[in-house]
Amino acid sequence: MDAIFKALNDPVRRAILDCLREKDGQTLQELEARFEMTRFGVMKHLKVLEDASLVVPRRQGRFKHHHLNALPLQEVIDRWIEPLLAKPAARGLIDLKGRLERTDTMTDQKPEFVMQTYIRCTRDALWDALRDADAVPHFHFMAARAERDGAKLTYFHENGEAMLVCEDLELDPKARMVQRFLPQGDPNVKPSRVVMMIDEEGPHCRLTVEHFDLTYGPEGVANGWSRTIDGLKTWLETGQDAHFRQPESVPA
Repeated sequence: MDAIFKALNDPVRRAILDCLREKDGQTLQELEARFEMTRFGVMKHLKVLEDASLVVPRRQGRFKHHHLNALPLQEVIDRWIEPLLAKPAARGLIDLKGRLERTDTMTDQKPEFVMQTYIRCTRDALWDALRDADAVPHFHFMAARAERDGAKLTYFHENGEAMLVCEDLELDPKARMVQRFLPQGDPNVKPSRVVMMIDEEGPHCRLTVEHFDLTYGPEGVANGWSRTIDGLKTWLETGQDAHFRQPESVPA
């Protein structure tokens, strides 16, 4: 968290984040043209932002593209705003979305949404949490339970209605999975595709989520992903159930 405050404690770095909010996925050359400083100066600021995980670099061909990562800012806000029940207003002010523009290993299509976080756990534990139906009630912000039927994992509301069906398309065990998301209840929502990647770094795992083919754009999934991943991280790191529900869905 100190790295986040250090990164934000500079007007140039805040301006870089603003530039990426206006146009995500800019290269060093594009950012350099926006500021009256040397290439080396821009690179130094980008390195601080990357160390704080506020910017995620992705190389595409000869160029490195820089993208916003919403989760670190969300976690900082949640730490102090959640107890005051003012989080929805704060989220509206810091809706920094990660529209990661990089070439996927299987297609030239670019994801419309990306989120990345670090979780203190083993690769096995993270993979199992993402795959095991019994794990879902421990961390999901909305689903009360889940059932697996072969390649399909179905999430259910508390009233028993199905809310989402996730179908496995590709599996690289403990490293990468590709799923088709089939939301239930809205006939206008088309199936979308999610790629989840796990990279182990010492005692931590880096989890990256990419979402493609969104019917309503990234705004429609950003809040849900943030609440789900925050719950997953808390549960894996503390062993305590964590449900970051929408305020209107929290029991009185």
